[in-house]
Amino acid sequence: MNYSRYEPRSAISQLQREIERIFGDHESDRSSSSAATAEWIPPADIAEYADHFILKLDVPGVNAQAIEVTLEHSVLTISGERQKEAAQADVQRTRLERAFGRFHRRFTLPETVDAASVRATNNNGVLEVIIPKQPQAQPRRIEVAAAH
Repeated sequence: MNYSRYEPRSAISQLQREIERIFGDHESDRSSSSAATAEWIPPADIAEYADHFILKLDVPGVNAQAIEVTLEHSVLTISGERQKEAAQADVQRTRLERAFGRFHRRFTLPETVDAASVRATNNNGVLEVIIPKQPQAQPRRIEVAAAH
């Protein structure tokens, strides 16, 4: 009987690539220095509505003060750090599966976002970034007058 090993990081990486493909986050947009410093990648969900986007990023165990969210030139950057818990002297065995250290994510947004109104909250380990869209300019009908 052959066993297939389940690799959750592979599935997460594949999902991330698909999200990046859909929303335009390309490898060329990433800073090579920041990509090299990321020690883990929190998974993200992005939903688009008529007047806004909502991005949710799973960051359990990360203090809200340890998260930095910036928006510059239509690139939303989220970075932070989850601290490793201090080892206790009386622990005989340890199994560590949760990642810790620095993380860094970048998302390219359309030019239509309202950068001044973006807001973020961290609730129960889920960072939620609400990104409003600017109202679209409505076309104006121009009356053509007959020349006399």
